[in-house]
Amino acid sequence: MIPHRSIRRRDFMAGAAAGTAALSVIPSFIRGSGPARYRVAVLGHTGRGDYGHGLDIVWNDIEQAEVVAVADPNPEGLAAATRRLSISKGYADYRRMLEQERPHIVSVAPRWLDSHRDMVLACAEAGCHVFLEKPLCQSLDQADEMAAALEKRNLKLAIAHQTRYSPALAHARKAIQEGLLGDILELRGRGKEDHRGGGEDLMVLGTHIMDLMRFFAGDPQWCFAQVRSEGRPVTPGDVRDGAEGIGPLAGDEIHAMYGFNGKTVGYFSTHRTRHGASQRYGLQIYGSKGILTTTTGAVPEVWFTEDPAWQPGRSKSPWKRISSEGIDRPEPLRDPQQRYGNRCIALDLIGAIASNSQPKGNVYDGRAALEMILGIYQSHRWKAPVPYPLVNRKHPLSSWSSNNSNESQ
Repeated sequence: MIPHRSIRRRDFMAGAAAGTAALSVIPSFIRGSGPARYRVAVLGHTGRGDYGHGLDIVWNDIEQAEVVAVADPNPEGLAAATRRLSISKGYADYRRMLEQERPHIVSVAPRWLDSHRDMVLACAEAGCHVFLEKPLCQSLDQADEMAAALEKRNLKLAIAHQTRYSPALAHARKAIQEGLLGDILELRGRGKEDHRGGGEDLMVLGTHIMDLMRFFAGDPQWCFAQVRSEGRPVTPGDVRDGAEGIGPLAGDEIHAMYGFNGKTVGYFSTHRTRHGASQRYGLQIYGSKGILTTTTGAVPEVWFTEDPAWQPGRSKSPWKRISSEGIDRPEPLRDPQQRYGNRCIALDLIGAIASNSQPKGNVYDGRAALEMILGIYQSHRWKAPVPYPLVNRKHPLSSWSSNNSNESQ
């Protein structure tokens, strides 16, 4: 049994009541005579992405779900997962599990990206909705395949961009729309900038920052970027296979500029820093009336100051917190091991299935964040701004060679 379940339920109801309300229209074939129950299966791969950030155990805390089976080709990992999920059915082959168990929802949990496309396509073929670990996949052609397969069967995919589900972020966006910061002039995001700084940071953690930029500013229209390695622009010889099945990547230093509608411009940077790794990870929003800054996660630190000079020390304007309860109120929520955020996503996915709508963070949002990332590499290849949507749906680094390193648009 999961401890403190009632506390987390109250937390969720405070922050995501709309998604829970949609559960009242769960289809009758699932509802039965008792509480509505979705059959859930989990795909993991011990040693190759494992079970992501808790995408397996989240279902132990969802009253509308019953975990029926788990698949993991690693025997020790499979045995541990069945114990963790308190189930008896474990499979080495996830395709066989999908065929035998016919789940309604599947957690595609591995962090490694090289399995995401195949696993999601298999789930779609089996008629299963998906809760997917981020990032979405390796390339836009894979993302297009995944979206098309889900659309064909009217299936939903929720991606683990937890910050979208933050009640504090909802308050912040509403306040910004009502003029808290005036005109939004700049968005500035940075990765964690640890040993992964550069290409790996961009792919693994940049996906959260790109999703946040879109959350506040909508879709970008263009990207202009440069990717560097040891102080020089990268060339085809710098392309390497990324860790954890990321696919091709390059660079230990990346700087990107995005153009949004109106006056808004966005910036993203990452490098292997000497000082303060992870301390700058997040997004800052600069408006004509002040600044807002946020970390990531379902319970982020969100602060703002009404200072049009963007120099709080000079203006003496105080910083105020935006919590899940609103502006300048204490934060009552906690998110141990990301459980609250995962619970929000799982319940939102169930609500989206029931109401035939899209989750708050869906396959299209995951694809759009990936497109912002890959636009960086395409711009670097072109040595010029690249417009969105990208025409090239392959990974921009996968076909880059010395023969086309000076290609034009």
